[in-house]
Amino acid sequence: MHELSLIANLFEILEEKAAEKEAKRILSVKLQVGLLSGAVPELLKTSFDIYKKDTIAAEAELEIIEVPFKVECNVCQTQMIKDDLVAVCDACGSIDLKTLQGTDLFLLKMDVEI
Repeated sequence: MHELSLIANLFEILEEKAAEKEAKRILSVKLQVGLLSGAVPELLKTSFDIYKKDTIAAEAELEIIEVPFKVECNVCQTQMIKDDLVAVCDACGSIDLKTLQGTDLFLLKMDVEI
């Protein structure tokens, strides 16, 4: 379960940013999770709830926005949403595709009490 290590790294960032703002508490955190980021949203939430105990984010809520895997064909420029990495252009059958989104995990927002 590498989600726990992802959340541990996230908390390093959250605590650093909260300290910069002299925040008393972290109220909420919003993550963007790509379908093919390698992270399972449900496990991220569970890990977050486990990790937040006795931290500045003890009462924080985690919101996750799931992003689909989107590609563009380099041959015909058709953009499409795919369910996995085995991607073929729906329009022309090419396998020459460019990834547009869905492989990353981003911290979008953190709300704090100052």
